[in-house]
Amino acid sequence: MADFSLLTAAVEHGAEHAEPAAFGLNPGMWVALSMATLLGILIWKKIPGKITSGLDSSIAEIKKQLDEAKLLRAEAEALRKEYADKIANAEKDAASMLDHARHEAEGIIAKAESDTTALIARREKMAEDKIAAAERGAVEALRAKAAEAATTAAGKLIAAKHDAAADKALVDQAIAGI
Repeated sequence: MADFSLLTAAVEHGAEHAEPAAFGLNPGMWVALSMATLLGILIWKKIPGKITSGLDSSIAEIKKQLDEAKLLRAEAEALRKEYADKIANAEKDAASMLDHARHEAEGIIAKAESDTTALIARREKMAEDKIAAAERGAVEALRAKAAEAATTAAGKLIAAKHDAAADKALVDQAIAGI
């Protein structure tokens, strides 16, 4: 404690304290000498060159990675554009196919309607023809029955009213007409 009080008393009275020194060098000079020695060893071992070459190789690797990234980005942009074009073309093709399908469907519907109309007209014509044929057949059958009935009735009347003398006069008349 005595040393502390002496030191405090010396500082209070403006007395300077003594700096430590070794071999005539104060602490600042020792730090400068140590730094110079350290720098000399670093230069002798070629550490700055190794640091520089390490930094240069790191810079070169980073530049290489950046160039690769730029190339990959350009490729990705090209692929994106290509696929965007493909999508646009596919959408156009799909719209064209849909439009073509609509036109074909409309054509098929129109053809089906006309075919149906024609089929109905043909079937109506066939039905009318069948009805007309049936009517003609019925009329002919009726005429045949009427002719048969008239023939039978005429035969009965002729047999009942004509005798051999009337037949001879008719035959003579027919021969004279020839």
